[in-house]
Amino acid sequence: MQRHNMSHPKGHAVSLPVQWKDEMEACLATLSVERGHAAHSQRINREALTQFASWAACDAGLASPDTVQDVHLQAFLRHCSQELGLAAASIKIRVVAIKHFFRWRTAEAGARIDPSQTLAQPKLPRKLPGILTESEVRALLDVPFPDTPLGRRDHAIMELLYASGLRANEIVTLRAEQTFLDQRVVRVLGKGSKERVVPFGERAAAAIARWLKAGRAELAHAKTGPELFLNQNGVKLTTVRLWQIVKEVMKRAGIEKEVYPHLLRHAFATHLLSHGADLRVIQEMLGHASLATTQMYTHVDHQRLRTIHQAHHPRARKATPDG
Repeated sequence: MQRHNMSHPKGHAVSLPVQWKDEMEACLATLSVERGHAAHSQRINREALTQFASWAACDAGLASPDTVQDVHLQAFLRHCSQELGLAAASIKIRVVAIKHFFRWRTAEAGARIDPSQTLAQPKLPRKLPGILTESEVRALLDVPFPDTPLGRRDHAIMELLYASGLRANEIVTLRAEQTFLDQRVVRVLGKGSKERVVPFGERAAAAIARWLKAGRAELAHAKTGPELFLNQNGVKLTTVRLWQIVKEVMKRAGIEKEVYPHLLRHAFATHLLSHGADLRVIQEMLGHASLATTQMYTHVDHQRLRTIHQAHHPRARKATPDG
């Protein structure tokens, strides 16, 4: 899991001028309510804005956001890159948060100028997602699971991850009443609080049914929430525990790859595409706002096809000097 250095410059304690603090909180509240930012996004934006405001107030002597100019923003990003040694991905997080803040100021706080308008985001190298082959997924899902409540839960989780392509956070927040076994669909509240309906297959439905009947029912108690998947104490599963479950199952299946729940989401999309599914249908099921995001799976599939061609076509390799 990628982590981003949010340490504050020169060891300053975060004691911000009132205007900085009040406007940051108001901006974050707007992003949460009107833009539907998830808790994780809110935390990242808060840390990035706190770091910028701390630098602006303590290092640049800017007591108010009104005094910020584009030269100050450029100086802050140079500080992040040259003095803190942050990578392009971490700097991009700060650029996005700063743009959110100053756009909010012009829209909601009466500011006349947005100094972040000309601020460019660093270009990141295109990173293709990891790949699980279909045979690896079969091995993963055919691993024997203990005939216990937690064993049935883990089996249902693994089947649903691959059958639906849900994100890790969507799995742990999925409610039992959002799971329709008779129709074999789940109703998911994804990024930006956008709702979508995602189908899943018979095997996943059977595994979920076993978990509900002889797993969840045994772990649930008076204080149990509505979530479909519970931990051993009968409360909501965490994303950290979900990662651990996936890693444990991968290890039992003998798959020696960097493993994480999102890998099954990638497998879901890539395997659908390789079997002829329409890209826009995959986009809808994944909950991507832009088709461009989904199109990365065409690159993955082409990469897989090139690998197969290179390995098996008699004229794929360069000719030897004598032939």
